[in-house]
Amino acid sequence: MMKSLLAVVLVGFTLMAGAQDYPAKSIRFVVPYPPGGASDITARVLGQKMGEAWNQQVVVDNRPGANGIIALEYVAKATPDGYTILMANLGPNAINPGVYSKLPYDAVKSFAPVTLTTIVPQVIVANAYLPANNVRQLIVLAKSKPGELTYGNGGNGSANHLAMELFAAMAGVRMTPIAYKGDAPAMIDAVAGQVMLALPTVLAAMPFLNSGKLKAIAVTPKKRVAALSNVPTVAESGIPGLADYESVSWGGVMAPAGTPAPVVQKLNAELVRILKLPDVRERMTGLGADIVGSTPQEFAAYLQEEIAKWGKVARQAGVKLD
Repeated sequence: MMKSLLAVVLVGFTLMAGAQDYPAKSIRFVVPYPPGGASDITARVLGQKMGEAWNQQVVVDNRPGANGIIALEYVAKATPDGYTILMANLGPNAINPGVYSKLPYDAVKSFAPVTLTTIVPQVIVANAYLPANNVRQLIVLAKSKPGELTYGNGGNGSANHLAMELFAAMAGVRMTPIAYKGDAPAMIDAVAGQVMLALPTVLAAMPFLNSGKLKAIAVTPKKRVAALSNVPTVAESGIPGLADYESVSWGGVMAPAGTPAPVVQKLNAELVRILKLPDVRERMTGLGADIVGSTPQEFAAYLQEEIAKWGKVARQAGVKLD
């Protein structure tokens, strides 16, 4: 018993001592998705700036699969010293607790929130040849072909899966979800016509929209998105059932639970500083993201609200993955 207690004390002392000269080596920045999505882009922008400021390499480590469970389990079990951090996201961090009865991590207790980085609007996109250019036309088409319209999502139970199910329920239509390991693969198949629709983040969709490979049907926040100012919101469609529709994704940075407070504070201060840089704000807002930069406490409170909100949506949609 005494040996176990001594070991815990020694580990704690070592972590606190290491916090004083943090960071003294490279940092692993874990992303739960493949390259190309909002989380990946955000992590790479932040990681580059962190590396420049601290003169330490920040390695972006993409670990996609299982709705982010693979990545979150890895971070949750990592040494809590600040050298492994997570690009947190709506799906793995706030939706998974509502669609899985058992997870290899606790969405709240396994992580130390650092900062909410961005609020990221979503957009309904379609194959360029789909005979629908707005929400009203899409609903007419979906009602004429019940269950025949397919949409790609980032995985069963992912943020865009639930957002599209919420849209379909409110619109009174039925569409068929096809699961992928992230936004980018779903959009690639939408371009190829393997699926007809997707609901990625605006940030991930912009290259496909700018190239004309996909077309925007509507954005999902309550207000229009500056980067797609000519695209109406779902609520603007004039469909009575969709007047209150709203869905946004978000990104944030977390560390494993037990990470020393001085390390969390140093990460928070640096990330908030980076998010205020003019070139970072221009890059992220140009891609459709709204910059936040919060305290750890504010991020923790926001996470609790999101877990409650999307847990309710999952129950109403009957989405359960185990």
